[in-house]
Amino acid sequence: MRAIKLTDVGNVQEVEAERPSMRHGDVLIEVAAAGVCQTDVMVRAAGTALVPIGTTLGHEIAGRIVEIADDVVGAAVGNNVVVYPVWACGACVMCVSGRQNACRASGGRLRVPPSPGMSRDGGMADLVSVPARWTVPADGVDPALAAVLPDAGLVPFHAINDQLHLLRPGSTAVVVGVGGLGQFAIAILRALTSARIIAVDTSAQSLEAVAGRVDLTVAASDPDAVAKIVESTGGYGAEMVLDFVGVDATLALAARVVTPYGAIRVPGLGGGTFEFETAKGSRQLPFGASLARTYSGTLQDLVELVALARAGRLEVDLARYPFADALRAFDDLARGAVRGRAVLIR
Repeated sequence: MRAIKLTDVGNVQEVEAERPSMRHGDVLIEVAAAGVCQTDVMVRAAGTALVPIGTTLGHEIAGRIVEIADDVVGAAVGNNVVVYPVWACGACVMCVSGRQNACRASGGRLRVPPSPGMSRDGGMADLVSVPARWTVPADGVDPALAAVLPDAGLVPFHAINDQLHLLRPGSTAVVVGVGGLGQFAIAILRALTSARIIAVDTSAQSLEAVAGRVDLTVAASDPDAVAKIVESTGGYGAEMVLDFVGVDATLALAARVVTPYGAIRVPGLGGGTFEFETAKGSRQLPFGASLARTYSGTLQDLVELVALARAGRLEVDLARYPFADALRAFDDLARGAVRGRAVLIR
């Protein structure tokens, strides 16, 4: 079968691979679509092996079950599914409370659970074997959209859903960075809340792409960006700021536009730092505001997200590539030429 693998440090290629072996509790999925994201591009570009050499990439997976292990209950051949990417233990105190993305069996407080395409072969292949318990039914959802839900959709959904109580009528949400994840955030905010949405980005093209879906667009390079955002909220600030960039400048902007007791959530991995000030005259975080990194989402989040997609409530831009053009998708994403989210179609 075909597979997109990390064949050496800095080298990702399409190769012929053996049919996946199945473990206890697994199902074999015929892949219909697989997302390509910046994590995959980072794996290819890194000067060291971020995943084991020979790993099939792809942590965003949608397809049809074609075989099940003897001990699997609740899954059937022919089911269309998406794959939850956080392969937690399922038994620790965090897992049983529904926080699989904070599994205590991950090996330490800064470690995350295994994931397809990173710890085990992923979905950029004709077939992939995955634990049945981490599949979610996806009948009625376009496979291209379904494939990117477990990351591009799940990350913003979790951040928003976890703080949904803040987004009451009359509230404001600011989305910083409106690429693939940011577009999902806008769609999810529209589906779940009546909040005003402000989009911030350095790219005029990206802002133009979402202009009809938000209430205000602001260029990050505008020296008056903070003032425009705060003024649009009546001077009080935004209840939620979602930072999908995560650099010094975006963290500073977020701190300066969030309302007291509002929330800043930072899925972005830009390597930025934020200086927490406790001085009485601090011009950064107002009293009560919280700032947190977020990782992936819960299994329940993904179930609810799939339901939104099935109901036709998610309007996002997808860049579809035939599987044979997988490496072109990597190249386009690396040079910033993808509008929305890249996805491979078999």
